[in-house]
Amino acid sequence: MTSSSRRKEEVHAVNGGLKQSAWSKAISCKAVWDEKDEFLDVVYWIRQIIAVVLGVIWGVAPLKGFLGIAIFCVINAGVLYLYFSSFQQVDEEEYGGTWELTKEGFMTSFALFLVVWIIFYTALHYD
Repeated sequence: MTSSSRRKEEVHAVNGGLKQSAWSKAISCKAVWDEKDEFLDVVYWIRQIIAVVLGVIWGVAPLKGFLGIAIFCVINAGVLYLYFSSFQQVDEEEYGGTWELTKEGFMTSFALFLVVWIIFYTALHYD
């Protein structure tokens, strides 16, 4: 029996056989993910939340240019990397490797970040 299947059985017994929602697993440290797509969905939506929050901050700040984009990329990738490697401690190889998890949903979050950043910057700082 592999360690991941043993871990799933232990968590199933601890929960009394109840299935947790994806969001309750997302905020639980070292949660057991029964389905691969469920964890990838959580990674995707966390990335979108980060994009909106940083877009608002960058628009209010008023941050401009390449520096804003570079800082967004570093924060977005870094926070997600820390989330799945340290907080959730998932086996990256089970999801296609570290690079696959790091880039999951990145382009859509980047587009969302740009839209929010532009809207807030234009609304607050356009003369």
